[in-house]
Amino acid sequence: MSPERRPRRPGAGAPRGARGGGSASPRPAARAGAVRGRPAPGTHAGTGRAGEAAEHAASRRRRRDEDELGGEQVEGRQAVRELLRARTRAVSEVLVADGREPSPAIDEIVSLARASGTPVRHVSGQQLAARSTTEVPQGVVAFAEPLAPTDLAELVVRAGGPSGRQPLLVVFDGVTDPHNLGSALRSAVSAGATGAVLAKHRSAHVTATVAKAAAGAIEHLPIALVPGVGAALEQLGRAGVWTVGLDERGDRVVDELELATEPLALVLGAEGRGLATLTRKRCDVLARIPLEGPLSSLNVSAAAAVALFAIARRRAGRG
Repeated sequence: MSPERRPRRPGAGAPRGARGGGSASPRPAARAGAVRGRPAPGTHAGTGRAGEAAEHAASRRRRRDEDELGGEQVEGRQAVRELLRARTRAVSEVLVADGREPSPAIDEIVSLARASGTPVRHVSGQQLAARSTTEVPQGVVAFAEPLAPTDLAELVVRAGGPSGRQPLLVVFDGVTDPHNLGSALRSAVSAGATGAVLAKHRSAHVTATVAKAAAGAIEHLPIALVPGVGAALEQLGRAGVWTVGLDERGDRVVDELELATEPLALVLGAEGRGLATLTRKRCDVLARIPLEGPLSSLNVSAAAAVALFAIARRRAGRG
């Protein structure tokens, strides 16, 4: 038996939840009552009720945002072009800036939009900048229906469909920087990943910045949105997917992982913090990227690219 393999395959004997780590702490009680008090002198008694209603409305909006993957606004030439090419979701409008330099990419975007019946509106550069949420939209902004999250179990089933590919998932444990998330998604698609996993809470979702950095990857990579990464890793384990946490203290080298050819989920930790304690406990293997020089770590998007392409080489028999 390889030293990398766990004593039992998922589904044999006790579930992997028995390995320790415990369950997540219960959510703290609502704090609304702790901040309520008697109205300050001179204020109307109804002000407290109005403030409470506004707080509840804001809470509902936060919960709604956490349950949604995003992706409604797409900016940048490559990202918008892939959105129109993929035709996986409806696009309501494309804005193109007038007075720009001639661009074959923009011309292609306009042709793709018109071919699919998507309205194209030419606006001034100032108007486009006002609608943009990224610093450099590259003269084009598109509006589409939100990305539909994929069920976590479906990620495993879809990977083993007609293509017969082994699942290769990328799990993001608290990655909050949108540039890092977008770049890592782009690397994931290029390395042959079959899906990604994001947490609902304390994690970046697909904003316009993520979509632009991903350069169209979000149109080709199914993404699951899960309540917690620890529970998701348990579920993947029961489905027969090995979980490999990328950690500078790992006892394995990612280039030499024997598990690379198995159904696999690569787990990436947050910027600075790395993998959460519970996440680290739930991973089957911790692997590191060997580094030369004085620096002890890589940016999470760079680390994702190195690890994913190392796994891809092993899967192709070149590692």
